[in-house]
Amino acid sequence: MIATTALVAVLTLCCSLYYLFTKTFNYWNIRNVANPKPVPLFGNLLDSALRRKNIGDVFKEIYDQFPDEKVVGVYRMTTPALLLRDLDVVKDVLIKDFDNFSDRGFSFSKNGLGNNLFHAESDRWRILRSKFNPLFTSGKLKNMMYLLEERGDKLLEYIQNMERSEQDLLPIFKGYTMATISACAFGLDVDTISDETNVFKTMDDIILSPSFLDELDMMYPTIIKTLKLNPLPQAVTDFFMQVVTTVIAQRNGVPSNRQDFMDFLLTMREEHVISWRKNDGLDNSLTLELTDDIIAAQALAFFTAGYETSATTMSLAVYELARNPEVQREVIAEVDAVLARHGGRLGAEAMSELELMERVLSETLRLYPVVEPLQRRALCDYKIPGTDVTVKKDQMVIVSTKGIHRDPKHYPDPDRFDPGRFTVENSKDRHTCAHMPFGNGPRYCIGMRFAKYQSKVCLAKFFSKFRVEPTAATPANISFKPRRVVMAPREEVLVNILPR
Repeated sequence: MIATTALVAVLTLCCSLYYLFTKTFNYWNIRNVANPKPVPLFGNLLDSALRRKNIGDVFKEIYDQFPDEKVVGVYRMTTPALLLRDLDVVKDVLIKDFDNFSDRGFSFSKNGLGNNLFHAESDRWRILRSKFNPLFTSGKLKNMMYLLEERGDKLLEYIQNMERSEQDLLPIFKGYTMATISACAFGLDVDTISDETNVFKTMDDIILSPSFLDELDMMYPTIIKTLKLNPLPQAVTDFFMQVVTTVIAQRNGVPSNRQDFMDFLLTMREEHVISWRKNDGLDNSLTLELTDDIIAAQALAFFTAGYETSATTMSLAVYELARNPEVQREVIAEVDAVLARHGGRLGAEAMSELELMERVLSETLRLYPVVEPLQRRALCDYKIPGTDVTVKKDQMVIVSTKGIHRDPKHYPDPDRFDPGRFTVENSKDRHTCAHMPFGNGPRYCIGMRFAKYQSKVCLAKFFSKFRVEPTAATPANISFKPRRVVMAPREEVLVNILPR
């Protein structure tokens, strides 16, 4: 009798769990929206939830399964969401109707590091974005050029003194990007290029390794915010609070003459409260107290967005140039010519003349978009133009940048590396949403211009002294780490670095 009761209890529990983990899985079928078959509990994210594939690759595979659909229904664990494939629909969501999709849906706290420019919810994001836009103007970036050049020269010295055969490019360029971010953001001269034990390097795997709180939030949207959970390890919070506290103390709490990121924040800090006026005809405004927590949150966003993304892009650009020696020769010729015209210096004017380098980076980001996928949360019900599909309030819409970038409808022979795709002539008629490595619309990556300057300075310095060639160990294709928030190469990006 006891065994029978126990068996019934177990079967009841299993049936209840099965129902709980599958009860939403008719959502898109009922609405006649094409969708891949979901798996109980995991929906369409089994491989990413089990850390077998990067989530960007998972959404790219779903994108490829439905070549004739404008939108595709998906299940983020047990929660219905919508994958957008049609570029006009993507434009409507990211640009035209942005006010209904201004929230990324990543928010986890209104206190501490959750109030950073990347994670902040719509209203707080608008306040922060309005204040941070001036930091990334051409004039501000010109003031940082010498810092980029100095770190570029230190990188050359490091490469000249190391064993250069079969080197993994990613850690080399990470050392440079960490050094430039530390200098430009915090005014700190730290050696992340040659010192493997530097404290900034200890943050690398900690910051960008996903926790299973991501999957929990997909199953129960807003649970992280409701329970005030922090997906960032305490070590990350402590680290950035300590960095900001140290820099503020060094500058006596007031701006210095460095005109860097921290000076900009300290200038705002003197206002105590920052605000943004709503354009609603009601003379309403939003306010935000600028505490040291808020400053640390922006430091986290600047550091995280600026070091690995740029380092990955540069390493993959050099990898592709190693496999395309003719393009590499043209890049080297351009670098030599630009440096000769500018006396060996790489100022803002020289940056604008590195046109082929710009195309190489654009093509690299087409093949390997680093932040993937894009996502937005609907702030109210929204009917997808040209369809009968309605996105409900608080539902997520997903854009597979990699899917779009490798779609043969937009880029013939899409897996081939061809910087010529980005000449003025070849780009002029391209859809504005066919190339989105930095996102699109008002919530695109605010640090885009800094990332380009950072990368072009480093690569110009690199190719002024070195060339690269593949080795027997150079991967034929690049796959990506499952346990990484951004798209990071799974294997070492090995090439030979040779003096010119």
